Amino acid sequence: MREVDARGLSCPEPLMLTADALKSEKGPVKVLVTEPHQRMNVEKFAKDHGRKATSSEMEDGFAIVIE
Repeated sequence: MREVDARGLSCPEPLMLTADALKSEKGPVKVLVTEPHQRMNVEKFAKDHGRKATSSEMEDGFAIVIE
């Protein structure tokens, strides 16, 4: 599983990194973000591209697994 660490980055960087990872990775991608709005944006992006996203809260942000 590819991991994208976008913690501490400003929008739209987390989405750009997520898009790049999904283009090059056929399997699941884990995206790490800091802010709740970034989590929602990544989840929406995944859904809009026909992928399923599951998120969980971590000590320093959120982990979103896109399948």
